[in-house]
Amino acid sequence: MDKDRMENLKAFEKILGYVFRDKSLLDTALIHRSFINENQNEVREDNERMEFLGDAVLELCVSDLLMKRYRDYDEGQLSRMRASIVNELSLARLAVRFQVGDFLFLGKGEESSGGRMKTSILSNTFEAIVAAVYLDCGFDATCSFLTKVFLPLVETSEDDPAFRDYKTSLQGLCQSRFKVTPRYCLMNEYGPDHDKLFQVKVSVSDILSAWGIGKNKKEAEQQAAKKALEALETIPWKDQ
Repeated sequence: MDKDRMENLKAFEKILGYVFRDKSLLDTALIHRSFINENQNEVREDNERMEFLGDAVLELCVSDLLMKRYRDYDEGQLSRMRASIVNELSLARLAVRFQVGDFLFLGKGEESSGGRMKTSILSNTFEAIVAAVYLDCGFDATCSFLTKVFLPLVETSEDDPAFRDYKTSLQGLCQSRFKVTPRYCLMNEYGPDHDKLFQVKVSVSDILSAWGIGKNKKEAEQQAAKKALEALETIPWKDQ
């Protein structure tokens, strides 16, 4: 590895916030196959095998983060949240944040077609970088690194209604305030079997009721619970 490349890798380490013991791992992670295809004399490997490994490491580390942070979430909620933060677009955005495109080895053809900003190349390279970190320092240190990277995305996802369990929140609030449990009732079904809508009513004793509509009963119940929570927020309450 020549001096200029070493200096480039050190510059990237500062942006990434991680210093490699074995910088050849990082170097490989930043080599796209198009470069090797156009430079057959290079005794180097492209980053595709590292992409494969990085994908698995990412999924495991982010799953571990979500399991520890959301102990009351079921498998479906965890899977949806993981999918929202570990996907091609989000990984490409992270790659842009870390200026990955500036340090890539690309072939001339890929370079001329805007490869440094292609979502697929950036996301795959980010996975390769994760693999490089894992091979350099092991699982625990990699998870610590990825927690710092992904925690802001996780916190943003918390505000997405798709991941909020309004029914659990409503039940907890009703039991603590009124010592009652919300009751749900399916009121109506609309539309053909292949595109049906469900209307559900939730009642909190004789205090209030709210309605929700969804593509299935669970979704309708969540929407009804959400509206009930919003209504309860307008009711003054003083702890006894």
